[in-house]
Amino acid sequence: MAYIGREPQVGNFQVCDAISVVNGQAAYTMQVNSVNVSPETANHMLVSLNGVLQAPGSSYTVSGSTITFASNLVTGDVIDFIQILGSTLDLGVPSNDTVGAAQIKDDLISGTTALASEPADTDEFLVSDAGTLKRIDYSLIKGGGITEADMYRLTANSNDSDVTPLTAWERVDDATFSKMGTGISVSSGIFSFPSTGLYLVKVKAMTRVNTGAYDNLRLRGSNDNFSSNNDVLALQSYGMHSTNANPYQSNYLETFFNCTNVSTHKVKFDFHASSSLDIYGDTNDNVTTIAFIRLGDSQ
Repeated sequence: MAYIGREPQVGNFQVCDAISVVNGQAAYTMQVNSVNVSPETANHMLVSLNGVLQAPGSSYTVSGSTITFASNLVTGDVIDFIQILGSTLDLGVPSNDTVGAAQIKDDLISGTTALASEPADTDEFLVSDAGTLKRIDYSLIKGGGITEADMYRLTANSNDSDVTPLTAWERVDDATFSKMGTGISVSSGIFSFPSTGLYLVKVKAMTRVNTGAYDNLRLRGSNDNFSSNNDVLALQSYGMHSTNANPYQSNYLETFFNCTNVSTHKVKFDFHASSSLDIYGDTNDNVTTIAFIRLGDSQ
């Protein structure tokens, strides 16, 4: 059928639950599937009482979800049905399974206010789970990217043949430095992690070995707080056989450390030399450093 002007839109047609008549009562609550429903007006309903369609306004009125008949009903009266038509010129609430992709405007989101910061953990997203539309909290899908990055430096020189572990550490505090996240903590040379995860641990150490000696620089890790496990995660050795020099050198160690328990999984840095070894530190310069970068979740 053709229309002049805008075609009328259908409403949300609903049949109310059966209503039992109470003798001497005129007002009744309308429900659909045990949930209160409120028609637009009395004119948006079909009401049958004792097999006769009732006239809106004169035979009954509506206020919210309450229908009130013009006179009290009595035992034997039967409310045959109440059909809610919805608004004939307004879509209202669409019936179940009636809205598809074709009904969604392409620019639905473009005119809305953009979120200018990271969503809250309880903010929700819509996802298709095997074809079923579901909602999910942001806390369950956030992640990715680097969330922890920190660096410490040795503050004083150490001269010895065996140090386990080095303890004179401070967080770098240069004007241009900043850590990311909570940061790594250190106590008595043992480094602890703020959260579980897969970390990249990198050491740079400046040393000087005596003539004819060698040194071993070791980055160690443990999964039991160094109670019994004391793995060498990275090792660098250097020897000097010249009789004319005590050379300086920069040493580099790195490893991936899978921290699955922050109470037990730790790292430390130590060294052993055949003769006295100088390892250099400074409270103002990053001479010997240890850096931590959380790459992702623990594996």
